[in-house]
Amino acid sequence: MHPSPDARTRSRNAAAAPSCDGCFFRRHMLCALDRGEPCATFRPDREEGLRPPRQMAFAFRPERATGTPFAFPTAQEQARRYAA
Repeated sequence: MHPSPDARTRSRNAAAAPSCDGCFFRRHMLCALDRGEPCATFRPDREEGLRPPRQMAFAFRPERATGTPFAFPTAQEQARRYAA
């Protein structure tokens, strides 16, 4: 018999719930609070420490080799176009 979806969700949430024992500040003796529950400054203690996750790098596109993508016609070109 399979457990109900609610029981599976509850056990997963309970396992992933933050606690003071898993806090970076508590484990490195930097916490000044005497609380039994995680506070607003909770940070998980990971191998890389408090380093934020890597963000995507912005890649610039190369300049177009053809010059400007659009150019207005010169005065001479306009005069020729409308002279006819």
